[in-house]
Amino acid sequence: MTGKRICRGICAFALVAGLALANPGWAGAQETIQVQVSNGVVQIPPEHPQLVWLDTDIGDDIDDAFAVGLLLRSAEVRLLGISTAYGDTELRARLVDRFLADSGGDLWTKMPIPVTAGVRTKATNGGLTQAAYGWRIPERAHPDGVEAALAAIRLHPGEITLIAIGPLFNVGAMIDRDAETFKKLKRVVMMGGSVARGYDGGHGELRPADAEWNIKCDPKDAAKLLAAGVPIFMMPLDSTQIHLESEQRERMFAADTPVTDQIALLYHQWVANTGAHWTTPTLYDPVAVAYAIRPELCPMKAMRLEVDDAGFTKPVSGEPNAEVCMKLDEAGFLSFLEARLQQ
Repeated sequence: MTGKRICRGICAFALVAGLALANPGWAGAQETIQVQVSNGVVQIPPEHPQLVWLDTDIGDDIDDAFAVGLLLRSAEVRLLGISTAYGDTELRARLVDRFLADSGGDLWTKMPIPVTAGVRTKATNGGLTQAAYGWRIPERAHPDGVEAALAAIRLHPGEITLIAIGPLFNVGAMIDRDAETFKKLKRVVMMGGSVARGYDGGHGELRPADAEWNIKCDPKDAAKLLAAGVPIFMMPLDSTQIHLESEQRERMFAADTPVTDQIALLYHQWVANTGAHWTTPTLYDPVAVAYAIRPELCPMKAMRLEVDDAGFTKPVSGEPNAEVCMKLDEAGFLSFLEARLQQ
């Protein structure tokens, strides 16, 4: 093990532990919150802010920025840390650094949010569309995201919701490194998979199940997660292909809030640097965040899923290993997202 790796591991633990010491209510003294499912909806006592760790591949598509912004503007959660996933995770972490600094960070607690870099991997999608946003903030070494997330779980056993909205390399590394600690998560809320509906066609036509991007990039770790024994709440393509049309998008960007200003900057880089120059975002990832906060927007159905080598998530018979949202209250979701981001 190199000195750099040792430093990253120690720094990751110190970063999370230091945050707990700065706010003792986050460490140990908190009452464990039980997750209960009633009629497909997770019931969470509203007086208890959820402890959340976010794992994101921000910087490629634009939907991750909306997801981060939604977390920052939601008093129901306490964001304990962010780890970046897939490809150049250090550059992604720099992007998060700037987003947090320029958006004002957590609106409610004003506490610093640890930003960490996860497992660096090969990328097959041509690089970050929003790289320039990250380049404009000074480079720094980020702690090991895998170890930082595990350290947070050890500090808050049974209390943390891991929201995973990118390829699952960090999640698989967490399981490999310390499966027993990983099992102490309260739950995993994830965007990924495709059960009956694949990516919609160019004219909105419905298509059969596809290998969804997050799973296709890392089917091995997706299968590992489904077998990990942790409650999983999945938002697949079936419920997440929600388009942010021009009228609502323009209202958000015209709101002139610190968060919407940063999303607008990233949006224009995304439009400029995607091959097709799309202008209408598909809000896959914010659906997962919205579900963690407002579960009634997307009732769950228990399923048993298997992941094949091509990245297809196939429903099979047997004991359920995931709760899956097949249909979202689209109007309710968009109204919720717009109201929160304009705070």
